[in-house]
Amino acid sequence: MFHSTMLAVSAMVAAVIAPAALADTPRELLTTAAFQAPDKKKALALIGQAIAESDRILVARPGDHEATLQRAIAVGYRAKLTRSRTDARASLAVFQRLAAQNPRDAEAQMVIAGWHLDAIDQLGGLVARTVLGAKAEAGEAALSRALTLGGNRAFYPGLAALMRIRKDEGEVAQARRLAETAAAAPAPTALDAQMKRAALSILPSLRANDGNSAARLSRKLLPFGKIAD
Repeated sequence: MFHSTMLAVSAMVAAVIAPAALADTPRELLTTAAFQAPDKKKALALIGQAIAESDRILVARPGDHEATLQRAIAVGYRAKLTRSRTDARASLAVFQRLAAQNPRDAEAQMVIAGWHLDAIDQLGGLVARTVLGAKAEAGEAALSRALTLGGNRAFYPGLAALMRIRKDEGEVAQARRLAETAAAAPAPTALDAQMKRAALSILPSLRANDGNSAARLSRKLLPFGKIAD
């Protein structure tokens, strides 16, 4: 009887714990949306889930840094896919607030860099500056800070290599150095692994001094690069 009762209790506990244990975090949902979603509809659905999960966390833990950051990234991703000026500006405001709270937050600097440089690539320099206030110099400055603060991980130099060669096909030497750094760096997280694979993918073109091919491939390897407009 005791053994049967304990089995029943264990089963009930497992049933309660399993959904939470298996639930995707906002970061995981956004990684899937950015790099694995087959189309815009699926990507937006995953982004919506990430926002909802972030909101749930923030109700329980107001001000939670990770949930705040991921929610802002989700809103920025939604802006990219829907071309929403309101979402774009809202995401930047949160990124800037997080960076002001902790000037040594490498991830906050990287998302600021991505915000400016992605907007310019998507809209063109003049439109991005006029409509959103995106500036190449602000993006480059934030990218440099992120690389300085990011430590020995593949994510930061890998993403920087993709963004640098996308921005300027002539920056082969710099992009190559960054990609080689990423290729040799540890990959402790899924995003690190993603950027390490991306760096390895563009290295042959960079080593062949083919900035054009590296830039084209980089666009496909960056978030939502495989989803058609």
